[in-house]
Amino acid sequence: MAQQGVRKLKTDRKPALPEGFPTLVEDRADKGTAAAARLRFRHRTAIASFLLMVLMPIAATGWYLFARAVDQFSSHLGFVVHSEDPSSFSGLASLPLVAAFGGASSPDADILEAYLTSQALVEAMDDRFSLRESWSQTHETDPVFAFSPGGSIEDLTRYWSRMVKVDHDHGSGIIAVEIRGFDPERTQDIGIELQRLGSDLINRIGDVARTDRLRHSKQELQLAEERLSMARQVLTTFRLLHRIVDPIADLQGDMAVIHQLQQDLADERISLDLLRRNLAAGSSSARQGVIADSRIVQSERRIEAIRGRIEEERQAFGDAGGQRDLARLMGDYEERVVAVELAQDGYALALAAHEANRAAANLQTRYLASYSPPTLAERPIYPKRWSILASVGFAAFLLWATVVLFGYGLRDRFQ
Repeated sequence: MAQQGVRKLKTDRKPALPEGFPTLVEDRADKGTAAAARLRFRHRTAIASFLLMVLMPIAATGWYLFARAVDQFSSHLGFVVHSEDPSSFSGLASLPLVAAFGGASSPDADILEAYLTSQALVEAMDDRFSLRESWSQTHETDPVFAFSPGGSIEDLTRYWSRMVKVDHDHGSGIIAVEIRGFDPERTQDIGIELQRLGSDLINRIGDVARTDRLRHSKQELQLAEERLSMARQVLTTFRLLHRIVDPIADLQGDMAVIHQLQQDLADERISLDLLRRNLAAGSSSARQGVIADSRIVQSERRIEAIRGRIEEERQAFGDAGGQRDLARLMGDYEERVVAVELAQDGYALALAAHEANRAAANLQTRYLASYSPPTLAERPIYPKRWSILASVGFAAFLLWATVVLFGYGLRDRFQ
């Protein structure tokens, strides 16, 4: 019996832990069973916040969307700005000056996109369709999606950006427009007028560009005419001053004279040599000697006269003090002739450019090509009630979950 008591005592005793070692698991053998779970304050707060932050916004939004929101119709249209190269209509495009006058085309599609959302367009459309009255008729029933009757033009412009969506593909240049409204026929009419105003804008841009190119080419043509007239006047004054029409013709004449004198000189020298040889070979007498001497003297004088004349003619080419300084006259004349030729070439290019721009001015090089006319809606598709309701519910749930998690985090931190 004593041995059994000792064995039972050893069995009931727990294993000993080192002194100072903390107890990891609390001994709950003597504390009884756990109490039944019950709703506490934090649970009630979470449920109340869920009702307040999630269910009530969803219910209010659903009630407004399905009971108060007015149906909206949409009209779709699409167009592209097409530009023709003015130089393609003329065979003068290869001229460099014509290409310079052509200029670079402006980004018409970007300009049109900005115009479709501008206040100027909103004012024009308001004058045409009374947008304030049309979009504010349902304001008492649907103040969220309708326009406020007392809104300013700035408010109307902001509301226009909600009702008119412009999608511009910068790669292809295609512009797609979606117009919303409370009346399908009025919405389609707005799309038709929008397309007409856009076409007018593109036409005005093209007219301004063509007018500017034509005005510029006309100014260049007038300037080229003045240059040519001045160059010709300078050449005419030079001819009157020196009493010469063409120095080249005079030079050719003087060169012909010198050439003839040189030929005469050569002939006379040959005659003198033959005379001297004949006298040396024949019988000499007093009378024949005199005759021979007079011939030789006369021939030598003729040679000297020809040489003097040749020298005088040659000095005319470089006589800086006289009026027949042909070298200086030729330089001045060639300078003025080159000026006239350059002026003529410039005038020809300017005239060709002006004619090309004048021909292109009669053609419409920019126009608005519509690939989808404004459509007429058969049923309303806005507001997208279920999408809006789902978005509101998801956002409300995220907000509620964030608040609850934040609250539990603070409780665990400070408890």
